[in-house]
Amino acid sequence: MFKLDFLLLAQVRPLCIGVVASLALLTPLQASDPPQGGVIFEDVAAALGVTYERARSATFAFAQAFRDESLVTPKTLMDVPSHPLKARGAPGVAVLDYDGDGDLDIYVTNGPGAANSLLSSQLQQTGTLGFTDVAATAGVDASGQDSTGVCYADIDNDGDEDLYVLGRNEPNRLFENNANGTFSDITTAAGVGEGSMGSASCSFGDVNNDGLLDLYVANVTDFKSMAAILAIPFALNQPDTLFVNSGGNAFTDVSAVSGIRDLVGVPDDSAGLTWAVALVDVDQDGDTDILTASDNGAIPFAAEGGVDRGFLRVFENDGSGAFSDVTDTAGLLGSPGDWMGISVSDLNHDGTLDAFVTNTGDYFEAFLGLPGAGLGGQTSRHFLQNADGTFTDGGVDPTLASVFGWGTSMVDYDNDGDSDVAYVGGLDVGLIVDASNPGVILQNDGAANFIFDRLALAPPLSADHVRRFEHGMAVGDLDGNGFVDMVSVSNQNAPPPIPLVLYAPVIPITFMSPFNALASFVPVFSASSPGSFVWTGLETPNGSLAIEMNSGGNGNGSAEVRLFGSVGITSNGVVNRDGIGGVVTFEPLSRPAAIRPVLGGSSHASQHSLALSFGLGHAPGGRVEVLWPGGVRNRLYDVEAGERVLFPEIPCSFAGSWKNQGAYASCVAHALNELRRAGVITGAQRARFLTSAIVAYQEEN
Repeated sequence: MFKLDFLLLAQVRPLCIGVVASLALLTPLQASDPPQGGVIFEDVAAALGVTYERARSATFAFAQAFRDESLVTPKTLMDVPSHPLKARGAPGVAVLDYDGDGDLDIYVTNGPGAANSLLSSQLQQTGTLGFTDVAATAGVDASGQDSTGVCYADIDNDGDEDLYVLGRNEPNRLFENNANGTFSDITTAAGVGEGSMGSASCSFGDVNNDGLLDLYVANVTDFKSMAAILAIPFALNQPDTLFVNSGGNAFTDVSAVSGIRDLVGVPDDSAGLTWAVALVDVDQDGDTDILTASDNGAIPFAAEGGVDRGFLRVFENDGSGAFSDVTDTAGLLGSPGDWMGISVSDLNHDGTLDAFVTNTGDYFEAFLGLPGAGLGGQTSRHFLQNADGTFTDGGVDPTLASVFGWGTSMVDYDNDGDSDVAYVGGLDVGLIVDASNPGVILQNDGAANFIFDRLALAPPLSADHVRRFEHGMAVGDLDGNGFVDMVSVSNQNAPPPIPLVLYAPVIPITFMSPFNALASFVPVFSASSPGSFVWTGLETPNGSLAIEMNSGGNGNGSAEVRLFGSVGITSNGVVNRDGIGGVVTFEPLSRPAAIRPVLGGSSHASQHSLALSFGLGHAPGGRVEVLWPGGVRNRLYDVEAGERVLFPEIPCSFAGSWKNQGAYASCVAHALNELRRAGVITGAQRARFLTSAIVAYQEEN
């Protein structure tokens, strides 16, 4: 059983009675204060007529019964594990071009009885950003499902994006894109329904390099209670699932034989609580590995007399789709946590892929009195990969601390050439709702040192993230201005006059951080007597969608790269049509190179745009290199600022073993001719890629 010291909760009662919104105590934002990166995000959802509301989950009935019962018999701390997990829902969001018209659409999940939304962008049609919800006519509203996470990919290499929508204690759904604005539910035929698991996140990737995208599903537990989070380490946890694409839109469950369930550091046959997954070529050897983020919950760490079960895990692919859990040898078993969201990029320009992983933060668990809580105990942070494949924990910056996090992205929000970090979060744990996250953007100095850019993502222009309890978050350039925008979804909101209480006066704060003046909570229960709690009657409205547009205008340029796998088009093409699993390096002139992978799902319950945006600062352009699944490398030179590149797979590696330059050039020319005949590239583009390929070969040899 769990062992928690919740004595600090007794202080909730006086704060619940006649409390005023403590955010009034914050240092006001000054109009003269510039944002750190020179850009500001503006929430335009309401202005564009987006009316999405996240309906309550089916399990909210258990939460309401919990509240009502407290008015008759006050609840104690031992009752808290029976409160449902994410009672108001666990929404996710995807940014994608579902109709292939060149602009980015938005898919966001909803609760039972409410339609999921497919917001079709009208940018190409009207020249102005706007969205029309076409989920019902497209056949992807899934109104009967209590939907959670979402991911997408072209599973059949026919040139359009298919959708996979997760369910909460119910089957997941796979929707095939019919290429005419509609989708068909092919879940049963595809074999990916997965019964009644508590699924949180998903990710596509080609684990066996056969040109077909496979599917990983991150599962947690039965959402009807928080017992697995708070009290029972392993018995209630649900294992993850790996489906291999067999072709013909049919999948085979290979979880038991793939190695993904052979977890190091926990008892045999035990499963974790996996909130997030990314299928990514971590070691850049040409095959798709797996990163997962699992949760220790309120179970004390082993160092505190409990057990370690929450890790950032690394599963190494042997090239055939067989995986080994190398978390220990990667140096990550020493960093247990409540890991919940994953983003991947190169944070320090050393040529390796690093990870940022969200956690519960330095306020929430200190408030709960958990053993080991406080600065560093549950800090969201980055892990830097070393040249030998091990990771170094980036540690804790005492001037930043951290707040609760779910969805995350490594995004160059200011286009200065460095991968910055963004993350959102908030959680209902029954007695309180954590509201510590104000919407976080951490500006990177290029060496993985971060500054909180408070003004970039702050009201009144941005959404009031403190009052939105957000889960899913995805990014993409929605308006085509060369700066990446953000979309986030909350499961409930707390607009005024609902009280917000700062953590700082309630718990002893021994560190100086800008979050001290922002991290808050909503008191849902008050203490009726020592150790007993009753519902205050507080009700929060449904969650919402924020569409936050990047203002740009700081003078920095960017270039966009979208990969195109040529399997079935070129004679030797092996890469899936979306290029998922590819790793793209952009080296601006006179600036360090940036590296980003193409991911078929990451963040938390969400998926970013497949088009990668690279900031250039004031550089006029640069060089693009792609490491494709399978190991082929291609280059394109003289990419200019503002350019949007469709980079096709040319199955001829400039780094391969060739008899001579002529043999290599012949291979490249043949593939480019096939791509031109298929209408993928123009004659001018053929000439450009051929010239770049020859230059790359000469540089390599």
